[in-house]
Amino acid sequence: MRFGLVLCLIATLSLIAAAAGCIDSGSEKNVLIVGNHLMSDARELDQGTGTGTLITEKIIITETLVATGEDFSLKPNLAESWKMINDTTWEFKLREDVKFHNGDEMTAADVKFSIENINTKQPGRTTLIDYRDSEIVDKYTIRIRTNTMNPLLPAALHSPDTAIISPKSYDANGEYVTTIGTGPMKLASFNEQTGEIVVVRHDQWWGGTPTIEKIINRGYPNPNTRAMIIENHDVDMTFDPPYSEVARLDAIEGIDVLKFNTPRTYKLDLNFDHAPLDDLNVRKALAYAIDRQGIVDNVLYGVGSVATGPFLPTMAWANTSLVPYTYNQTLAKQYLADAGWTDTNGDGYVDKDGKKLSFKLLTYTERPGLVPMLEAISSNLKDIGIEVEEIAMETGAISPMLAEGDWDMYLIAANLAMVPDPEYVLKTWYTTDGTTNRGHYSNTEVDRIVAEGHNLITPKERYAHFRTAEGIVYDEVATINVAYYGVAIIMWDNVQGFTYDPTAHDYRLSPFMTVA
Repeated sequence: MRFGLVLCLIATLSLIAAAAGCIDSGSEKNVLIVGNHLMSDARELDQGTGTGTLITEKIIITETLVATGEDFSLKPNLAESWKMINDTTWEFKLREDVKFHNGDEMTAADVKFSIENINTKQPGRTTLIDYRDSEIVDKYTIRIRTNTMNPLLPAALHSPDTAIISPKSYDANGEYVTTIGTGPMKLASFNEQTGEIVVVRHDQWWGGTPTIEKIINRGYPNPNTRAMIIENHDVDMTFDPPYSEVARLDAIEGIDVLKFNTPRTYKLDLNFDHAPLDDLNVRKALAYAIDRQGIVDNVLYGVGSVATGPFLPTMAWANTSLVPYTYNQTLAKQYLADAGWTDTNGDGYVDKDGKKLSFKLLTYTERPGLVPMLEAISSNLKDIGIEVEEIAMETGAISPMLAEGDWDMYLIAANLAMVPDPEYVLKTWYTTDGTTNRGHYSNTEVDRIVAEGHNLITPKERYAHFRTAEGIVYDEVATINVAYYGVAIIMWDNVQGFTYDPTAHDYRLSPFMTVA
């Protein structure tokens, strides 16, 4: 009878564990369970669909030809070296000790396939490569030709979307089967219903033998859910809970919280098509009205830092001579008055020609800092007499408003280093025809500087040249840079060996972690 009760109890506990989504790793050692803030579907594991950040940084199954140092300067990775042969040709020498997950050796033919695969399926993601064709010189040498002179090519090949995969990732008809990369982990399974991804150690990795045996990666898009699952130890590691929860979680015995800056900037895009945002005095008033330090301390809870220019000061090309727009309500009101906006009727709002100054401020809800930042910025602007209509919705709901121009300011966490070179941001954000210049800022001098800088070859020349353009867009308040994005990495202390990569987009998992 007692034996039956024990069996019944064991069975009941097993059902409870299963219902809770727990994983029994059995006798396996060094199994890391990660609560990821990214969700995925079947297409998102295909390099050809342009979601390289997930497969290259979050589940580390693919790698790029070019990597970066901590200051975002370029360094070898799958390519040992590169040089410019002529104005439109770059030659890359490949490592000779790289094996794909299926045991095949990586060659120049695989590199050619990978670049052409993404160029054909997602050409928008290879715009900065300016790809024309490529030539296989020998087994470990490839020459990549561009349509025009393109010194940006090596930096563009750092983008996770250009990661190298085996052609055997597709069947004979070109249909995606699985992702076969060269990274420290290899894909073991993918659950299309739950989004759970399991990767296991790649014993033949050229970078050494990973210590982690398996990573189970689950998607939890809600920040509150991520706080709950780490506290309950349903996962070993997660990222970006509500920032208001960071201190409480850090105080729990056994939980460690690490905070780092990542290559993103919280910025306000301004709609230059909507007066009076085309008035520099109004834009300067906005810049001085925002309490950046207060937002970092009290809204982001220290997860991030105050921004000056668009680039992190640790980036090798950043213009570190820029003078910050400090929080100064008096100066902000003076700039409004210089633009003709004063409170003529004593209602607390500035007006001009009988019209109240009012802006529509948008943001999206997927990242935990954006909505509370929107509220804080709105409060700051109200303090100097500006009325703000706050709109926070999922990205899909906001996109039509942006496309139709139905907005004044847009708060976004924008990526800075998908391509580690200043031209990437300055061209796309600030030139007249920039692909993400949604506010339609335009300055012929900036256009000229960026165009001329494109033809400079050496990093030292390029960096010095582009600092001039950065200074202009900063002085003209082309965007308002509020804070450099921070990531909160939360793990139980049974996880050891995590190394933060400051050049990754939010974070990159480390292959040399261990889980007790």
